[in-house]
Amino acid sequence: MNSGQRTLKRGIDLIGGGLIALLSLPVVAVCALAVRIDSRGPVFYRQTRSGLDGDRFEIIKLRTMVVGAESLGAGMAVDEGDARITRVGGFLRRWSLDELPNVWNVLSGEMSLVGPRPTLPEQVADYSEHQRRRLSVRPGITGWAQVSGRASLPWSERIELDIWYIDNASLRLDLKILFATARMVLTGSGLYRGETGGWER
Repeated sequence: MNSGQRTLKRGIDLIGGGLIALLSLPVVAVCALAVRIDSRGPVFYRQTRSGLDGDRFEIIKLRTMVVGAESLGAGMAVDEGDARITRVGGFLRRWSLDELPNVWNVLSGEMSLVGPRPTLPEQVADYSEHQRRRLSVRPGITGWAQVSGRASLPWSERIELDIWYIDNASLRLDLKILFATARMVLTGSGLYRGETGGWER
């Protein structure tokens, strides 16, 4: 994208993100109450991720797992039927409702509606020079790798899909990804890593 398109994309993020934040507020409130009733711990889950140019920020999500899940079971990996996922958390994950608070990251300028999903600093530390191109744009709530298979894809393939997006980015492609995301949420496809997905050091 040229500078004009990037400015327009940011404007769409602010307007679209603002509308989503406003319209989803009642949904987030109900989900937050359900999380609070269902299990002990904070309603929101915050985790450090790497964003544009590798700058770190805290992504905000509704908590879907038991407190301290990172140090239990499969660690950062999440499998279908994972015992660490709470009852409400399973429902939130199925419909991607846990990601709704990501719009607050969009409004603050840390994320975009569309772009590569933000990853952990530990994952970024393993990037090759080529893979670091993934950090040249703001991370997104959804992206090309997300609608192409998300967690079920091999890690290296997800990175290459995101780099393809960066090389071919356009507002038209963003719109295509947003429509594909709506279909993906309805089908629930690619939620878990399965046999081929996930990140391994």
